[in-house]
Amino acid sequence: MTVRIERIEGLDGDRRAAITAPFAEAATVKRFSFSPHHLTLALTDEHGIDGGLIAQLYWDWMHVEILAVPERWRGQGLGRALLKEAEAVAAAAGCTGAWVDTYSFQSPGFYEKMGYAVFGRLPNYPKGEERIFFAKQLAPASD
Repeated sequence: MTVRIERIEGLDGDRRAAITAPFAEAATVKRFSFSPHHLTLALTDEHGIDGGLIAQLYWDWMHVEILAVPERWRGQGLGRALLKEAEAVAAAAGCTGAWVDTYSFQSPGFYEKMGYAVFGRLPNYPKGEERIFFAKQLAPASD
């Protein structure tokens, strides 16, 4: 059998699952089953979805992939509300922490105000800026 490297345009769910399967197998052998649960919170108005939060919950942590609030809706506490709701869902699901990454030109101050602490930096990404990684311990869900 010949194995080759192939570039694929458009990553759908089935292709993503096929690519991550070896990762999941290796993690399962170490007793860390990789079965992320997706969390999506949408901001909606009469025109439909416009912004929101996308996260994955796995291995007792929530990874916030995207938190986006349109400029016209900023300053109303929507970003804070989205993140607090996601943290509550994650805590209720048994997550003990959350992590997110942002850029020095975007919203590091927002995450600091929300109680997140820097745990890593990637300099010159993009050039002259940083990609900053934040984490926060989550309080256990109350009954």
